[in-house]
Amino acid sequence: MPRWEPQARDRLRDAALELFLAHGFDNVTVAQITERAGLTRRTFSRYFADKRDVLFAGSEELPAALAAAVGRADRDLAPFAALLTALTAVGDLVGDEHAAERRAIVAASPELQERGLTKYAAVTSALAAALERRGAEAATAALLAPVGTAIFRAAFDRWAEQPERASLADRIRETAAELAANLQPAAPPRVTAAG
Repeated sequence: MPRWEPQARDRLRDAALELFLAHGFDNVTVAQITERAGLTRRTFSRYFADKRDVLFAGSEELPAALAAAVGRADRDLAPFAALLTALTAVGDLVGDEHAAERRAIVAASPELQERGLTKYAAVTSALAAALERRGAEAATAALLAPVGTAIFRAAFDRWAEQPERASLADRIRETAAELAANLQPAAPPRVTAAG
């Protein structure tokens, strides 16, 4: 009969993060993680497919969560407003006390960066499909979805630096407002008569 290990998932995650930060992702094995956590390989396999999964576990749910939030947004909202509503709604649910550490580990590994890009490509596809289901033209959805993903990514990075200062949803709102402010057309240059 298998023994229950209290907080096994958290212990494995914490051990992995410590080791990745100290030695680099590529230099850490699953055996080292399980030894540090005081658990077995079998227990590790119950929670994670591989050591990359320690960093990305749960991220496979993000595309569906964002798409569902787009679908729940008020039907009277324009596509971009629905997209921002969805991003902030999901941002209110996302919380990760280890976001900064994860970000540092991913930034140091090309393999992990590639996996992160794949994750965000799935988010973009899900957002585009959700916008089309709301009635947006395919070209409009294809334009807005990557913008929404970029807002989410930039806001997440800012939030991860100082999670105690603002929620992820607040950072999403700030990032969207910053984008909007930078998209304002510049005033035409003033022409002065040379005298």
